[in-house]
Amino acid sequence: MKIFGNKKALAPIAIAATLAFGQQPANAQGLFDMLFGGGIRHNPQGEFPPPPKQRKIRPGTLDGEGGGARISSPTYNTYRADKLVRVDFKSLLPAPPPATAQDAVFMPSVTATAFRDAVSGLSDYELFAEPDVAKALIAYYSANPDFIWVSDNAPNSRAQDAVRVLGEAASYGLTPADYSVDIPAAVASATPQDRTKELVRFEMALSARVLRYAQDAQSGRVDPNRMTGYYDFPAKPFDLEGALKTLAHTQEVRTYLESRHPQNAEYQALRVELEALEASEENEIVVDPKLRLKPGESSPELPKLLTLISRNLNDEMGGNYGEVLARLGKSELYEPELVPVIKAVQQRAGMKGDGVIGPRTVALFVGSSKADRIGKVKVALEELRWMPSDLGSPRVFINQPAFTSSYIDNGEEKLKTRVVIGRVTNQTAFFYNQIKQVDFHPYWGVPQSIIVNEMLPRLRSDPGYLDRAGYEVTDSRGRQIPSSEVDWGAYGSKIPFSVRQQPSEANALGELKILFPNKHAIYMHDTPQKSFFARDMRALSHGCIRLQDPRGMAAAVLGTTVDDVAEKLKHGHSTENVTRVIPVYVAYFTAWPDLSGKVAYFDDVYDRDSKLMQALDATEAVRTPSS
Repeated sequence: MKIFGNKKALAPIAIAATLAFGQQPANAQGLFDMLFGGGIRHNPQGEFPPPPKQRKIRPGTLDGEGGGARISSPTYNTYRADKLVRVDFKSLLPAPPPATAQDAVFMPSVTATAFRDAVSGLSDYELFAEPDVAKALIAYYSANPDFIWVSDNAPNSRAQDAVRVLGEAASYGLTPADYSVDIPAAVASATPQDRTKELVRFEMALSARVLRYAQDAQSGRVDPNRMTGYYDFPAKPFDLEGALKTLAHTQEVRTYLESRHPQNAEYQALRVELEALEASEENEIVVDPKLRLKPGESSPELPKLLTLISRNLNDEMGGNYGEVLARLGKSELYEPELVPVIKAVQQRAGMKGDGVIGPRTVALFVGSSKADRIGKVKVALEELRWMPSDLGSPRVFINQPAFTSSYIDNGEEKLKTRVVIGRVTNQTAFFYNQIKQVDFHPYWGVPQSIIVNEMLPRLRSDPGYLDRAGYEVTDSRGRQIPSSEVDWGAYGSKIPFSVRQQPSEANALGELKILFPNKHAIYMHDTPQKSFFARDMRALSHGCIRLQDPRGMAAAVLGTTVDDVAEKLKHGHSTENVTRVIPVYVAYFTAWPDLSGKVAYFDDVYDRDSKLMQALDATEAVRTPSS
């Protein structure tokens, strides 16, 4: 299968097949790695933070007797992009000839000699680039004083390929103007000196923009960790000098540059969706967004909604309900035969599937404009660049806006379950890690934020509350002490004690939890509050991921059966390590494809898309005056 080409049109059918049948995108990445030495390998690590060391609190201080002390949640920052710098070409200007032959290290070629002669044309050239790109340009050309993009006094085929790839940036949701470089035209009247100056400036501009493109493709245009403490992604180092060395010695410029993008099927499916959206027209069918309809009721809006549903049928839905929609698609009466259709549509979107048509069901098809959907796809493409190129198999993928968690193995979604995520005031972070263990009948280590913000006000007047409620209190040395013996009024936002809830039916974590140690103390777990899963909007927790099917997920990550998990639960508290490498993505995508390549759209629960758009706009503003 040809993965990349220079045509705008992609191959939706091939991509859908890749998603559906599990063709591993890692194979393509391995090829690129062999060719170019690229690729990022990250083994996420991390531990829960240790309990704070005990310290004396002076009476009257904010942390001492300040009854209103709280631990605040992370905030969102106004993103400020790094300013561009002018590339300083002084060190590239010709140096005096060496005193002896032994002092000469670099043996110039004919083109290298031409390059040295041309460098003087950079003396007054104003080229602006990112600081690391500017540094890499000077370092590379100081060690390798030769052209990459120019041969025989003209831009070479390598340059032509690079400029074409940069010009196709929009197909990846990038902004072509960020990478724009004009190829110098051959002008007969230009003097040799003018032509040389033009070519050496073209050389430097193209190298700068190629490096910007490659870095953007691999890591994204913004640093997510600077946006908010809710984002937690490891750096993806990129050898800028090494990239120029590779490009100087290969004719496969397109292959190299395109290999910097994520090589997973989800990224390709989002590109297909972006192309389809941009080629489509705005939806000409308008359905009342406030439509509410129960089985047996009538509305002239129903045929419009059924028409939109018919347009969006996948193969499975078409096989199951195509005949019913064809026969009853013009009906204004919500017939009983149409109820399974509506339920299937709702369930596919992660809703509870009650068959009642309301604003959320309508919004699945007409709730957002073409521009809104394009924006969500572009945001999703940017966010995927923050993650590993190869997402791994098996893996657990939690998509917060969809309120779902999936176990995916060998291209197949073996398990999909509803989840509850953090409230808007206790948002779930966006990060990835590796699953380490499953705890049966777990203890709940109460986060400091809950101790301070929710428990402490009661403990000041009722210090024995934790003893009666089945909690254990330990000091910084690990010694267990009665809650009633602690002077809780002496502490504010720095509590020198750890609190955990003992295993029980009332335990906040239910009968099991699945751990992937991280600084946010987030994990997946069971819950006694089963009724929450019946709701469509499930941002209701303190930040952890509550699972509707915890036993199924535990069995999946442990490589065993639900019956085996049930048997382990009969024997009280225990822990079992996960022996396989299973990455887990606690992700946030308002546009995301299923394994067939069909992209679904979700509400922006935490309003994070707008924050990312602000960061992208800030980056664009910095790049706009660049030359």
